[in-house]
Amino acid sequence: MKTVTGLFDDYSDASAAVNALEASGVPSNDISIVSNNADNRYDGDSNAAEGAGTGAGIGAALGGVGGLLTGLGIMAIPGVGPVVAAGWLAATAAGAVAGAVAGGAAGGLIGALTDSGIPEDHAHVYAEGVRRGGTLVTAKVDDAKVTAAEAILKRSSWVDPAERGAAYRADGWTKFDDTLDPYDQQQVVQERDRYRRAGL
Repeated sequence: MKTVTGLFDDYSDASAAVNALEASGVPSNDISIVSNNADNRYDGDSNAAEGAGTGAGIGAALGGVGGLLTGLGIMAIPGVGPVVAAGWLAATAAGAVAGAVAGGAAGGLIGALTDSGIPEDHAHVYAEGVRRGGTLVTAKVDDAKVTAAEAILKRSSWVDPAERGAAYRADGWTKFDDTLDPYDQQQVVQERDRYRRAGL
């Protein structure tokens, strides 16, 4: 099994990628989604760790009709703020958050990514991307399905982590910092517009 990951600026693109992965035969249990909720698209009380395993039933309200997206829940990540999440990555990060000392929870998301084979520099870009309003989709797939799964993510308008990381670093960013304030809705909109204009 290998891990494929895609960062998306728009939740709708990430949702389409999840649905396409499921349609291609990737089991829902092997897919995870973590999405910034600064725009309050979901205002619920469910827990992402519970949603990852039991299904919180809110996916239809967010565009999902079944599978992973019916199990979305809410959790908070220091430096990111509230996220809508489901799947193995969310459960791993939520477990790390629950057991972490103050300031250590970001290691849950970054640690879960790196433990699954994602390079650390990309993990920091992915965490920062979610902080800035994005959505992260991660799937564990058989070696033979890696190319097809990556193609699905790319077709769904994924963000190239090397290009986005370079854009972040051009502004002085070095790595994800969970002590920074989460982006608010206005900052998220400005960030999305900025990268749309730049074609990143």
